[in-house]
Amino acid sequence: MLTRPAEGAADRDTDAGEPGCPARRRAMLAAMTQPPARPGLSPRDHDQLVGPHRAPDEAGAGVVVLTGADLTIADVEAVARGGAPARLDVHARARMDEARAVVERLVAAGEVVYGITTGFGDLASTYIPPADARQLQENLLVSHAVGVGAPLPRDVVRAMLLLRANTLALGHSGCRPVLVDRLLAFLEAGIHPVVPAQGSVGASGDLAPLAHLALPLIGRGEVELGGQVMPGLLALRETGIEPLTLEAKEGLALLNGTQLMSALGALLLADADRLARTASVAAAQSVEALLGTDVPYAAAYQLARPHPGQIAVAAELRHLLRDSGLMAAHHGSTHKVQDPYSLRCVPQVHGAIRDALDYLRRVLDVELNSATDNPLVFPEGGAAAADVAATGGGLVISGGNFHGEPIALALDFAKLAIAELGAISERRIALLVDARLNGGLPPFLAPASGLNSGMMIVQYTAAALASENKVLVHPASADSIPTSANQEDHVSMGPIAGRHARDVLTNVERIIALELLVGAQALDLRLAMLTTPAMAADGAPDAIPSPAPGRGVAEAHRRIRSVVAPLLVDREMGADIAAVLALVRGGELADLVDAPDDGRPQVA
Repeated sequence: MLTRPAEGAADRDTDAGEPGCPARRRAMLAAMTQPPARPGLSPRDHDQLVGPHRAPDEAGAGVVVLTGADLTIADVEAVARGGAPARLDVHARARMDEARAVVERLVAAGEVVYGITTGFGDLASTYIPPADARQLQENLLVSHAVGVGAPLPRDVVRAMLLLRANTLALGHSGCRPVLVDRLLAFLEAGIHPVVPAQGSVGASGDLAPLAHLALPLIGRGEVELGGQVMPGLLALRETGIEPLTLEAKEGLALLNGTQLMSALGALLLADADRLARTASVAAAQSVEALLGTDVPYAAAYQLARPHPGQIAVAAELRHLLRDSGLMAAHHGSTHKVQDPYSLRCVPQVHGAIRDALDYLRRVLDVELNSATDNPLVFPEGGAAAADVAATGGGLVISGGNFHGEPIALALDFAKLAIAELGAISERRIALLVDARLNGGLPPFLAPASGLNSGMMIVQYTAAALASENKVLVHPASADSIPTSANQEDHVSMGPIAGRHARDVLTNVERIIALELLVGAQALDLRLAMLTTPAMAADGAPDAIPSPAPGRGVAEAHRRIRSVVAPLLVDREMGADIAAVLALVRGGELADLVDAPDDGRPQVA
């Protein structure tokens, strides 16, 4: 069975009364007409799901079941990075069949309905006869596949395949279930379309990227299979998958949507959640090394300004610093009245970043489980008045659910927040290496400074990364350039926000790794300074051990030292940085912020 990340935050349902929350969406789907019974399937085949939408497969491993209503960030990461299998829910399949029947009736009747029997964009007024429907779908895909730039990473492409399948599973797109089956077959076979990263303005969906994603379904385009780039048709032959012939509406259903933006956002959030927790570990180690105090992290103080993120981060710091003999040894000291803001205000700054990430989470909880192509089919009718033109008797509505503004704004907010995580971390690195501010540690943490430069240039690197982020956080959503002969006259630029957010995250992962590296060196030196010379009973030289840091910090320090040795003399530090960065990206320190579940209520 697949499990969600330990942090739990990646999948929180919003309040059950909110229209966009997964619980509400599941209830809405349950209220829809149940599908007819099928041979070999019980009426409620997915009542046996593990959790809301996980089913055990024959091997007992977790399968992500696509209902269109309850896909989570953890599911996306499990499929995109962990190779978890996915399948279409039986009831979702029935809903898709019902919507498809509507489309086929409208085509047969010669109804004029946008996207079904007409051209697209500024060509919406051009009627397409049924005989040309298949050619129209192929033309749509090949004409829109004009992306440029480096190919998107494999995990992003896999996330796009999954998310496109899930939005079709909702049953409003009017396509056949075989499209979802084929998208999931690509995931299972490891067929990854080559999708250029640039070319979407994020308004009429991620048109160019999704066209590249869809081309291999019809035997066109390029894919990566087993590490080799090859023509899509060749990959289909090698895996025994037949090319599809798309029917009316299906080309548009495949490429009109927000799945590039959503894929970037979902994977970004999974990584940012781990990074934010790791940043608490880095901050706590720096606090110990700099002889900082934990008094500002008191629970009562946080409750006087109860922002959720602030309360959570302060609790993590208290847990990491618990039982600190090092801190207890100087609690009564007047060595300084207050810590600098980069230590004292960690709950307020890191906490605000957590709250910003939670906003992105709420947006994605809705977006991952929404119908984002156009037009949408409502088989039950009544979505519009039956006499409204081009609605197929009130069964089809053309609107703007493809517009990426909700995600674009959330991604811009998230990248600004993540950049702040790096900005304050760089300031703690600067404190650690500055002999005037680090409480008596040697300049640049070099045991023999002067002859050795120690960690001087590490702070330069952190500063360069933090400065680069200041350029990347410019809001992409602040810009709009009209497209399609001014028919699409306002666009979101959400994919640009998403790509820049990934760049910011990469920079901040490196900054946090640098802080962990520098903090571990500073803590070694601090503890060595506090080791008291003594004489053993037999007159031999001995030493009284220094006070130990908090238990969480001590374990973090042990894990860092398991991959990087202390810096005694200058050496090339590239391998050291890479080793600690691997700990950060793997989430191998993030678990240290979790208080054990011993049955006692935790103080927030």
